[in-house]
Amino acid sequence: MNPHILLLPGDGIGPEVVATAVQVLEAVGSKYGHVFSFREELIGGCAIDRYGAAITDETLAACKASDAVLLGAVGGPKWDDPQGKVRPEQGLLRLRKSLGVFANLRPVRIHPDLVNASPLKPEKLAGVDLLVVRELTGGLYFGQPRGRDIVDGATRAVDTLEYYDYEIRRVVDLAFRQAQGRRKRVTSVDKANVLETSRLWRQVATEVSLAYPDVALEHVLVDTASMQLIANPARFDVLVTENMFGDILTDEASVLAGSMGVLPSASLGDGGPGLYEPIHGSAPDIAGKGIANPIGTILRAALMLRYSCGLEQEAMAIESAVDRTLAAGRRTADLGGKLTTRHMADEVVQRL
Repeated sequence: MNPHILLLPGDGIGPEVVATAVQVLEAVGSKYGHVFSFREELIGGCAIDRYGAAITDETLAACKASDAVLLGAVGGPKWDDPQGKVRPEQGLLRLRKSLGVFANLRPVRIHPDLVNASPLKPEKLAGVDLLVVRELTGGLYFGQPRGRDIVDGATRAVDTLEYYDYEIRRVVDLAFRQAQGRRKRVTSVDKANVLETSRLWRQVATEVSLAYPDVALEHVLVDTASMQLIANPARFDVLVTENMFGDILTDEASVLAGSMGVLPSASLGDGGPGLYEPIHGSAPDIAGKGIANPIGTILRAALMLRYSCGLEQEAMAIESAVDRTLAAGRRTADLGGKLTTRHMADEVVQRL
Protein backbone atom coordinates (compact mmCIF):
# COMPACT_ATOMS: atom_id res chain seq x y z
CA MET A 1 0.00 0.00 0.00
CA ASN A 2 1.28 3.47 -0.89
CA PRO A 3 -0.81 6.08 0.99
CA HIS A 4 -0.74 9.74 -0.02
CA ILE A 5 -0.52 11.98 3.06
CA LEU A 6 -1.24 15.71 2.96
CA LEU A 7 0.86 17.55 5.55
CA LEU A 8 -0.31 20.84 7.08
CA PRO A 9 2.51 21.71 9.53
CA GLY A 10 0.99 25.12 10.29
CA ASP A 11 2.38 27.45 12.95
CA GLY A 12 4.52 27.38 16.08
CA ILE A 13 5.72 23.90 16.99
CA GLY A 14 3.61 22.38 14.21
CA PRO A 15 6.45 21.97 11.67
CA GLU A 16 8.73 20.44 14.32
CA VAL A 17 6.31 17.75 15.48
CA VAL A 18 4.97 16.95 12.00
CA ALA A 19 8.56 16.31 10.88
CA THR A 20 8.89 13.61 13.56
CA ALA A 21 5.69 11.91 12.39
CA VAL A 22 7.08 11.80 8.85
CA GLN A 23 10.28 10.31 10.23
CA VAL A 24 8.36 7.56 12.04
CA LEU A 25 6.08 6.85 9.07
CA GLU A 26 9.07 6.46 6.78
CA ALA A 27 10.59 4.01 9.26
CA VAL A 28 7.32 2.05 9.36
CA GLY A 29 7.17 2.07 5.58
CA SER A 30 10.68 0.68 5.37
CA LYS A 31 9.89 -2.04 7.89
CA TYR A 32 6.58 -3.16 6.38
CA GLY A 33 7.11 -2.48 2.68
CA HIS A 34 4.99 0.66 2.20
CA VAL A 35 5.90 3.84 0.37
CA PHE A 36 4.26 6.93 1.83
CA SER A 37 4.07 9.99 -0.40
CA PHE A 38 3.86 13.39 1.25
CA ARG A 39 2.69 16.77 0.01
CA GLU A 40 2.96 19.89 2.17
CA GLU A 41 0.62 22.90 2.16
CA LEU A 42 -0.01 25.94 4.39
CA ILE A 43 -2.73 26.52 6.97
CA GLY A 44 -3.27 29.02 9.77
CA GLY A 45 -1.12 32.09 10.36
CA CYS A 46 1.52 31.18 7.81
CA ALA A 47 -1.21 30.85 5.18
CA ILE A 48 -2.60 34.27 6.14
CA ASP A 49 0.87 35.77 5.71
CA ARG A 50 1.32 34.14 2.29
CA TYR A 51 -2.18 34.21 0.81
CA GLY A 52 -4.32 36.44 3.02
CA ALA A 53 -6.52 33.43 3.90
CA ALA A 54 -6.19 30.84 6.67
CA ILE A 55 -6.59 28.10 4.06
CA THR A 56 -6.96 28.33 0.30
CA ASP A 57 -9.33 26.55 -2.07
CA GLU A 58 -6.32 24.87 -3.66
CA THR A 59 -5.17 23.48 -0.31
CA LEU A 60 -8.67 22.19 0.43
CA ALA A 61 -8.74 20.43 -2.94
CA ALA A 62 -5.38 18.82 -2.21
CA CYS A 63 -6.67 17.65 1.19
CA LYS A 64 -9.74 16.06 -0.39
CA ALA A 65 -7.56 14.25 -2.93
CA SER A 66 -5.34 12.68 -0.24
CA ASP A 67 -5.75 9.50 1.80
CA ALA A 68 -5.31 11.40 5.06
CA VAL A 69 -4.41 14.86 6.38
CA LEU A 70 -1.88 15.37 9.17
CA LEU A 71 -2.09 18.79 10.84
CA GLY A 72 0.56 20.40 13.05
CA ALA A 73 -0.96 23.41 14.84
CA VAL A 74 -2.40 26.82 14.01
CA GLY A 75 -2.21 30.27 15.55
CA GLY A 76 0.13 32.42 17.58
CA PRO A 77 0.52 35.91 19.08
CA LYS A 78 1.18 37.47 15.67
CA TRP A 79 -2.38 36.69 14.56
CA ASP A 80 -4.09 36.80 17.96
CA ASP A 81 -6.48 39.68 17.36
CA PRO A 82 -10.06 38.82 18.34
CA GLN A 83 -11.26 41.62 16.04
CA GLY A 84 -9.23 40.39 13.09
CA LYS A 85 -11.25 39.59 9.98
CA VAL A 86 -9.01 36.62 9.17
CA ARG A 87 -7.86 34.34 11.98
CA PRO A 88 -5.83 31.11 11.88
CA GLU A 89 -8.63 29.08 13.49
CA GLN A 90 -10.89 29.85 10.56
CA GLY A 91 -8.70 27.61 8.41
CA LEU A 92 -9.16 24.70 10.79
CA LEU A 93 -12.93 25.13 11.03
CA ARG A 94 -13.25 25.39 7.26
CA LEU A 95 -11.06 22.31 6.80
CA ARG A 96 -13.18 20.23 9.16
CA LYS A 97 -16.37 21.31 7.45
CA SER A 98 -14.98 20.77 3.95
CA LEU A 99 -13.76 17.24 4.72
CA GLY A 100 -17.01 16.37 6.50
CA VAL A 101 -15.15 15.04 9.54
CA PHE A 102 -18.03 15.21 11.99
CA ALA A 103 -16.49 13.18 14.84
CA ASN A 104 -13.30 13.82 16.75
CA LEU A 105 -11.98 10.78 18.65
CA ARG A 106 -9.62 11.46 21.53
CA PRO A 107 -8.39 8.39 23.43
CA VAL A 108 -7.01 8.97 26.92
CA ARG A 109 -4.93 6.11 28.25
CA ILE A 110 -2.57 6.57 31.19
CA HIS A 111 0.88 5.14 30.58
CA PRO A 112 1.96 3.51 33.85
CA ASP A 113 5.35 5.23 33.71
CA LEU A 114 3.74 8.67 33.42
CA VAL A 115 1.42 8.45 36.42
CA ASN A 116 3.56 10.88 38.39
CA ALA A 117 3.42 13.43 35.55
CA SER A 118 -0.26 14.03 36.24
CA PRO A 119 -1.39 16.45 38.96
CA LEU A 120 -3.89 13.81 40.10
CA LYS A 121 -3.02 11.24 42.73
CA PRO A 122 -1.92 7.89 41.26
CA GLU A 123 -4.88 6.07 42.81
CA LYS A 124 -7.24 8.36 40.84
CA LEU A 125 -5.62 7.25 37.60
CA ALA A 126 -5.81 3.50 38.14
CA GLY A 127 -7.74 1.88 35.31
CA VAL A 128 -8.25 5.07 33.28
CA ASP A 129 -8.79 4.18 29.62
CA LEU A 130 -11.45 6.35 28.03
CA LEU A 131 -12.43 7.69 24.63
CA VAL A 132 -14.07 11.07 24.07
CA VAL A 133 -16.10 11.40 20.87
CA ARG A 134 -16.77 15.06 20.10
CA GLU A 135 -19.17 16.30 17.44
CA LEU A 136 -17.04 18.51 15.24
CA THR A 137 -18.97 20.28 12.48
CA GLY A 138 -22.11 21.61 14.16
CA GLY A 139 -23.20 23.49 17.24
CA LEU A 140 -22.13 26.89 18.51
CA TYR A 141 -18.99 27.14 16.38
CA PHE A 142 -20.96 26.98 13.13
CA GLY A 143 -24.46 28.26 14.02
CA GLN A 144 -26.09 31.21 12.28
CA PRO A 145 -26.90 34.02 12.88
CA ARG A 146 -23.80 35.33 14.58
CA GLY A 147 -22.16 38.70 14.94
CA ARG A 148 -22.44 42.04 16.71
CA ASP A 149 -24.82 44.93 16.61
CA ILE A 150 -25.95 47.90 18.70
CA VAL A 151 -29.19 47.59 20.66
CA ASP A 152 -30.41 50.59 22.67
CA GLY A 153 -26.89 51.98 22.75
CA ALA A 154 -25.33 48.75 24.00
CA THR A 155 -23.07 46.44 22.00
CA ARG A 156 -24.65 43.00 21.62
CA ALA A 157 -22.86 39.82 20.48
CA VAL A 158 -24.82 36.81 19.21
CA ASP A 159 -23.82 33.19 18.62
CA THR A 160 -26.35 30.51 17.71
CA LEU A 161 -26.28 26.96 19.07
CA GLU A 162 -27.94 24.79 16.46
CA TYR A 163 -28.16 21.04 15.85
CA TYR A 164 -30.12 18.86 13.47
CA ASP A 165 -31.15 15.39 14.57
CA TYR A 166 -29.09 13.71 11.84
CA GLU A 167 -25.93 15.50 13.03
CA ILE A 168 -26.46 14.09 16.50
CA ARG A 169 -27.45 10.63 15.28
CA ARG A 170 -24.35 10.01 13.19
CA VAL A 171 -21.84 10.97 15.89
CA VAL A 172 -23.70 9.09 18.64
CA ASP A 173 -23.91 6.03 16.40
CA LEU A 174 -20.16 6.18 15.87
CA ALA A 175 -19.65 6.36 19.64
CA PHE A 176 -21.74 3.23 20.16
CA ARG A 177 -19.77 1.36 17.50
CA GLN A 178 -16.53 2.34 19.25
CA ALA A 179 -17.95 1.17 22.59
CA GLN A 180 -18.73 -2.26 21.17
CA GLY A 181 -15.00 -2.86 20.81
CA ARG A 182 -14.28 -1.55 24.28
CA ARG A 183 -16.10 -1.93 27.61
CA LYS A 184 -19.59 -1.43 26.13
CA ARG A 185 -20.58 1.72 27.97
CA VAL A 186 -21.52 5.11 26.48
CA THR A 187 -21.89 8.30 28.50
CA SER A 188 -23.79 10.98 26.59
CA VAL A 189 -22.94 14.43 27.93
CA ASP A 190 -25.41 17.31 27.56
CA LYS A 191 -27.08 20.23 29.37
CA ALA A 192 -30.64 19.01 28.94
CA ASN A 193 -31.87 20.83 32.05
CA VAL A 194 -31.28 24.15 30.27
CA LEU A 195 -30.71 23.82 26.51
CA GLU A 196 -33.23 22.76 23.86
CA THR A 197 -30.41 21.42 21.68
CA SER A 198 -29.36 19.20 24.58
CA ARG A 199 -32.88 17.90 24.99
CA LEU A 200 -32.85 16.92 21.32
CA TRP A 201 -29.39 15.41 21.82
CA ARG A 202 -30.63 13.28 24.73
CA GLN A 203 -33.70 12.15 22.76
CA VAL A 204 -31.66 11.10 19.73
CA ALA A 205 -29.00 9.37 21.84
CA THR A 206 -31.70 7.31 23.51
CA GLU A 207 -33.14 6.36 20.12
CA VAL A 208 -29.74 5.30 18.80
CA SER A 209 -29.09 3.17 21.89
CA LEU A 210 -32.02 0.90 20.97
CA ALA A 211 -29.95 -0.49 18.10
CA TYR A 212 -27.14 -1.45 20.51
CA PRO A 213 -28.70 -3.59 23.27
CA ASP A 214 -25.27 -4.86 24.27
CA VAL A 215 -24.05 -1.31 25.11
CA ALA A 216 -25.19 0.55 28.23
CA LEU A 217 -26.14 4.22 27.88
CA GLU A 218 -26.15 6.88 30.59
CA HIS A 219 -26.95 10.58 30.32
CA VAL A 220 -24.80 12.98 32.35
CA LEU A 221 -24.99 16.76 32.56
CA VAL A 222 -21.82 18.49 31.39
CA ASP A 223 -21.07 20.10 34.75
CA THR A 224 -21.28 16.71 36.48
CA ALA A 225 -19.17 15.10 33.76
CA SER A 226 -16.45 17.73 34.15
CA MET A 227 -16.31 17.04 37.87
CA GLN A 228 -16.31 13.25 37.46
CA LEU A 229 -13.46 13.43 34.92
CA ILE A 230 -11.24 14.59 37.77
CA ALA A 231 -12.89 12.88 40.76
CA ASN A 232 -13.45 9.44 39.20
CA PRO A 233 -12.15 9.25 35.61
CA ALA A 234 -11.94 5.45 35.57
CA ARG A 235 -15.76 5.24 35.57
CA PHE A 236 -15.89 6.37 31.93
CA ASP A 237 -15.52 4.24 28.82
CA VAL A 238 -16.81 6.24 25.82
CA LEU A 239 -18.07 9.80 26.27
CA VAL A 240 -19.95 11.45 23.40
CA THR A 241 -20.91 15.11 23.37
CA GLU A 242 -21.51 18.21 21.28
CA ASN A 243 -18.87 20.49 19.83
CA MET A 244 -18.16 23.09 22.53
CA PHE A 245 -18.62 20.72 25.47
CA GLY A 246 -16.27 18.28 23.76
CA ASP A 247 -13.68 20.98 23.14
CA ILE A 248 -13.57 21.80 26.85
CA LEU A 249 -13.84 18.26 28.23
CA THR A 250 -11.07 16.87 26.02
CA ASP A 251 -8.66 19.55 27.19
CA GLU A 252 -9.62 18.71 30.76
CA ALA A 253 -9.09 15.01 30.09
CA SER A 254 -5.59 15.69 28.78
CA VAL A 255 -4.56 16.65 32.32
CA LEU A 256 -5.05 13.03 33.33
CA ALA A 257 -2.15 11.97 31.12
CA GLY A 258 0.14 14.67 32.46
CA SER A 259 0.72 16.51 29.21
CA MET A 260 -1.21 17.50 26.09
CA GLY A 261 1.89 16.42 24.21
CA VAL A 262 1.26 12.70 24.66
CA LEU A 263 -2.36 12.40 23.49
CA PRO A 264 -3.50 11.88 19.89
CA SER A 265 -6.78 12.54 18.12
CA ALA A 266 -8.53 11.50 14.92
CA SER A 267 -11.29 13.41 13.11
CA LEU A 268 -13.42 11.13 10.95
CA GLY A 269 -16.46 11.28 8.68
CA ASP A 270 -18.36 8.96 6.38
CA GLY A 271 -15.59 8.06 3.94
CA GLY A 272 -13.06 10.49 2.53
CA PRO A 273 -9.74 11.40 4.14
CA GLY A 274 -9.49 11.59 7.90
CA LEU A 275 -8.01 14.64 9.61
CA TYR A 276 -5.41 14.02 12.30
CA GLU A 277 -5.10 17.23 14.29
CA PRO A 278 -3.45 18.01 17.63
CA ILE A 279 -5.17 18.58 20.94
CA HIS A 280 -2.37 20.99 21.87
CA GLY A 281 -1.87 24.48 20.48
CA SER A 282 1.01 26.00 18.57
CA ALA A 283 2.96 26.65 21.82
CA PRO A 284 4.71 29.80 20.56
CA ASP A 285 6.71 30.06 23.80
CA ILE A 286 8.74 26.96 22.87
CA ALA A 287 8.50 27.08 19.07
CA GLY A 288 11.88 26.76 17.39
CA LYS A 289 13.61 25.52 20.53
CA GLY A 290 13.43 21.84 19.58
CA ILE A 291 11.92 20.79 22.90
CA ALA A 292 8.26 20.13 21.98
CA ASN A 293 6.94 16.69 22.85
CA PRO A 294 6.32 14.79 19.57
CA ILE A 295 4.60 11.75 21.12
CA GLY A 296 1.05 12.97 20.53
CA THR A 297 1.82 13.63 16.87
CA ILE A 298 3.54 10.27 16.46
CA LEU A 299 0.51 8.56 18.00
CA ARG A 300 -1.73 10.53 15.64
CA ALA A 301 0.24 8.98 12.80
CA ALA A 302 -0.62 5.59 14.31
CA LEU A 303 -4.32 6.48 14.38
CA MET A 304 -4.01 7.61 10.77
CA LEU A 305 -2.63 4.22 9.77
CA ARG A 306 -5.46 2.49 11.66
CA TYR A 307 -8.46 4.53 10.55
CA SER A 308 -7.50 5.91 7.12
CA CYS A 309 -5.08 3.34 5.75
CA GLY A 310 -6.33 0.10 7.29
CA LEU A 311 -2.83 -0.74 8.53
CA GLU A 312 -3.56 -2.09 12.02
CA GLN A 313 -0.31 -3.99 12.50
CA GLU A 314 1.72 -0.93 11.58
CA ALA A 315 -0.35 1.27 13.91
CA MET A 316 0.20 -1.13 16.79
CA ALA A 317 3.93 -1.20 16.05
CA ILE A 318 4.14 2.57 16.52
CA GLU A 319 2.08 2.49 19.71
CA SER A 320 4.23 -0.32 21.11
CA ALA A 321 7.41 1.57 20.26
CA VAL A 322 6.09 4.66 22.04
CA ASP A 323 5.15 2.59 25.11
CA ARG A 324 8.60 1.04 25.28
CA THR A 325 10.28 4.41 24.81
CA LEU A 326 8.40 5.87 27.76
CA ALA A 327 8.98 2.72 29.82
CA ALA A 328 12.71 3.18 29.21
CA GLY A 329 12.51 6.58 30.87
CA ARG A 330 12.99 8.68 27.76
CA ARG A 331 11.34 12.06 28.28
CA THR A 332 11.05 15.55 26.83
CA ALA A 333 11.03 18.62 29.08
CA ASP A 334 7.27 18.68 29.63
CA LEU A 335 7.56 15.25 31.25
CA GLY A 336 10.62 16.12 33.33
CA GLY A 337 13.23 14.90 30.86
CA LYS A 338 15.91 16.49 28.72
CA LEU A 339 15.44 14.97 25.26
CA THR A 340 14.89 17.21 22.26
CA THR A 341 11.97 16.74 19.91
CA ARG A 342 14.13 15.01 17.34
CA HIS A 343 15.92 12.80 19.87
CA MET A 344 12.57 11.64 21.28
CA ALA A 345 11.50 10.63 17.78
CA ASP A 346 14.83 8.88 17.27
CA GLU A 347 14.17 6.82 20.40
CA VAL A 348 10.78 5.71 19.02
CA VAL A 349 12.25 4.83 15.62
CA GLN A 350 14.99 2.82 17.31
CA ARG A 351 12.33 0.71 19.02
CA LEU A 352 10.50 0.02 15.80
